[in-house]
Amino acid sequence: MKTWHKVGIGLATAAALGGIVWFSINQANKGVVTVQTSKVAKQEALVSVVTASGEIKPTTYTNITAQGFGRITDIVVKEGDHVKKGDRLLMQEKVQANADVQAQAAAINSTESGVQAAEASYRAAQADLIQQQANLEKANLDFERGQGLFKDGLIAKQDFDQRKTSYDAAVAAVDSSKARVQAQKAQLDQVRAQLDQSRAVLVHTEDVLQKTTYFSPINGIVSYLPVRVGEYVVLGMQNATGSFLMTLSDMSVVTSEVKVDETDIVNVKIGQDADVTIDAVPGKIFKGKVTEIGSQAVLRSSGLATTQTTTSNQEAKDFKVVVTLDSPPENLRPGLSTTAKIKTAERKNVVAIPIQALAVRSRKDLDEAAKNGKKSGNVTLAAPPASAPGDPKKDEVQGVFVVSGKKAVFRPVETGISGVTDIEITKGLQEGEEIVVGSYKALRTLKPEASVKVDNSAPKKAEEQQ
Repeated sequence: MKTWHKVGIGLATAAALGGIVWFSINQANKGVVTVQTSKVAKQEALVSVVTASGEIKPTTYTNITAQGFGRITDIVVKEGDHVKKGDRLLMQEKVQANADVQAQAAAINSTESGVQAAEASYRAAQADLIQQQANLEKANLDFERGQGLFKDGLIAKQDFDQRKTSYDAAVAAVDSSKARVQAQKAQLDQVRAQLDQSRAVLVHTEDVLQKTTYFSPINGIVSYLPVRVGEYVVLGMQNATGSFLMTLSDMSVVTSEVKVDETDIVNVKIGQDADVTIDAVPGKIFKGKVTEIGSQAVLRSSGLATTQTTTSNQEAKDFKVVVTLDSPPENLRPGLSTTAKIKTAERKNVVAIPIQALAVRSRKDLDEAAKNGKKSGNVTLAAPPASAPGDPKKDEVQGVFVVSGKKAVFRPVETGISGVTDIEITKGLQEGEEIVVGSYKALRTLKPEASVKVDNSAPKKAEEQQ
């Protein structure tokens, strides 16, 4: 046999053996899934956190709006200035208001003089009444004496008639004086009422004059100042807002007002601790507590409350949550972007696993895997009984894949609170068990009782793979 025949036969034999080996290995690894695993362990503390974004807002702030029509003549402050309660902020032209005050003050002086004159007339009428009453008493005595003398025939009829006439005249004079006193009293009351009215008008005009100068109602900073000297301002009326002048914010108590998703709001409670970060103050975490939780949902797209819309929709909704900062920095400004991480729950010494290790499988698949496991002699946990009758294909069970030998056994579990990356397991797993945690593709397609190969080596970098 020639040499090249021997070489050819050798190569053919080697190729056949290689094919048999490759086929055997391929058949042996057929259906084997490569997975990453981790040991179930206890954590000293697991914290459930709700993260929400919003902005910095002061607890107390006030919007200064126009108190009357007029032109701005002076602005004493500028944005960012610190002001105290009672400090002057802005001045508006006051020529007309000042003239009204002076005119009304002069009218009051005139009315006060009228009151004094009316009081003098009233006193004079009272004095005249007293005099007429004295005259009446004298005339009455003369008349009574004359009656006795006339009966005794000691005086003439003419003298008696004269005494009677004097008495009647005195009675009429007293009645006239009483009427004059009442008239003077009514006039005095009228003039006094006019004086009170004039004083009330003066209070109004002085108030209008005072409102041409604006003072700070709170301690704080000027956080917004949109107007300029020379602009005209207009007082708000019904169905028409007035001119907006500035905003004052009391930054002694600062809050982070955030919007929490509707799926998380049920876990947020008053008094819970929160870590707040502010974009303008990088690298620092500020402590705070939840002090207010909104009861009305807000549409995420428009920011309107659901009660302000007349149409129903399924768009995402948020709830307002206010976190009061414990020690806010002095340089904060309203409107700064902020993020709050609210601690909604905390557990000590709990069994926890990575969240991505959780899987969901249908009850039908689990029942079939349990039957196949019994036939092959492998011990397999069956799925828990369904809470209500239904389609097994739609009835899903939550659990994890536990590595048993070279098999991935699906184990139903019960969960508790969720942390940032881990979730609490309250039932179904023991510390030290090996579970499948990756990859995502493997976990998504992994079937119960599937053969697995554990590969926990670090993934190769792109440079090493080339």
